[in-house]
Amino acid sequence: MAIRNLTPTTEVPTPSLEEVPLSSFDLFTVGIGPSSSHTVGPMRAAASFAADLAEHGMLDSVATVNVRLYGSLAATGAGHGTMSAVLIGLEGKLPDRVLPTEMEEILARIEETGTLSLAGSHEVPFREAEIALHPLTVLDGHPNGMRFAAFSDAGEPVLEATYFSIGGGFIYREGDNRDGSNGLDHVADPLPFRTAAQLLAHCRSEGLSFSGVMLRNELARRSEAEVRAGLLHIRDVMDECKNNSLERTGNLPGTLNVRRRAPDWHARLRTEDPDRDPAFWQEWVNLVALAVNEENASGGRVVTAPTNGAAGIIPAVLFYATHYAPGMKDADQAMKDDATVRFLLASAAVGALYKRMASISGAEVGCQGEVGSASSMAAAGLAEILGGTPEQVENAAEIAMEHNLGLTCDPIGGLVQIPCIERNAIAAAKAINAAKMALWGDGTHRVSLDEVIITMAETGKDMSSRYKETSMGGLAVNVVEC
Repeated sequence: MAIRNLTPTTEVPTPSLEEVPLSSFDLFTVGIGPSSSHTVGPMRAAASFAADLAEHGMLDSVATVNVRLYGSLAATGAGHGTMSAVLIGLEGKLPDRVLPTEMEEILARIEETGTLSLAGSHEVPFREAEIALHPLTVLDGHPNGMRFAAFSDAGEPVLEATYFSIGGGFIYREGDNRDGSNGLDHVADPLPFRTAAQLLAHCRSEGLSFSGVMLRNELARRSEAEVRAGLLHIRDVMDECKNNSLERTGNLPGTLNVRRRAPDWHARLRTEDPDRDPAFWQEWVNLVALAVNEENASGGRVVTAPTNGAAGIIPAVLFYATHYAPGMKDADQAMKDDATVRFLLASAAVGALYKRMASISGAEVGCQGEVGSASSMAAAGLAEILGGTPEQVENAAEIAMEHNLGLTCDPIGGLVQIPCIERNAIAAAKAINAAKMALWGDGTHRVSLDEVIITMAETGKDMSSRYKETSMGGLAVNVVEC
């Protein structure tokens, strides 16, 4: 039997980055913790492979499957739940449509029976222990590589494919265009931009804010009501994530025995600040960031913003925007909803710049690409809510990233816990300060956002792989796990 390769046989023109749309709903997606690149991405890749088998009528020919993880996925996969995510994906489940409880049931069944239901309908023998790990081998394309293969009874290959998880839950298959969106139809943006300079030019020529430009592009594919409802749903999932975390006690999963702090902090704040005194704003921001990332670290349902490892920053700063910005404390829900939509659109506009010009993958550029990008996005969203001009919003985003440059990704034990959880709270405060600093200026500044993004990308290339989500350097080797 000849191997099936689904790569197109005719050359397809690769669209330029300006032509490839990046929606707010690509940058903010519902998924499962603890990592967008190591959990959400691999689940999507495995589900894509299973779907290809089903779509092309190959399932009945499959007797066995083979999965190999490379580079950062193999090095820190155990702490990130990568192998479990692959199993769930091969079963045909997607991260935005599967609940943690359902995942637990599926994984228990696979472990008990030693059988996987490929694409949800074809039984093959497979367990998590059979996934091969190659931490010292990095495939060309990205440090987060994975290979899937399906074989017949005779041991002949039925289908094989190589995927890369490139941050924020984005994946691409070898031979495809890396810079495409997560399944979004390629309808051209009416106001395309790849750089902050281009984004600012649209703001000036069209008389729009950052959120206004992003909304104009969203409307090419969705109605305004759909955009609004979708973004408010993202907000609601962020809130649900935080609230779920506040109900959980004990330690986070894993060998570090990290104690959950959010429930105790919440109880203390309700006692010490029952009326939301502005003097306590930072304590509430810290609480939201910690709660979201504790939920993420325990494998809960979370919103990539733009990644899981940085998922607490934008919810924390959005909380500040809708509770402590001028006029917001006593605002009605409609006003808070309007502010939320503008905040997320402006944040997404900046997130698209990082995705297009650099990277949001910790395995590729270190934590500056995750926490740094999220802090920059949040600063932009807050600056717009606080009444900033497009130039001030751009300045806020620049300030936030400038002071996250060089941030390494060195999680202890490969777990998204130390230093990741506290780092989100610190970066949220940085975003708020960056927005306030920008608003005290007139928008003119010496270093542009584009220059900072390029610097971040170059810094990431120069950074040793030990500090890029491999758990081979920094805190990961200098702190005893237990």
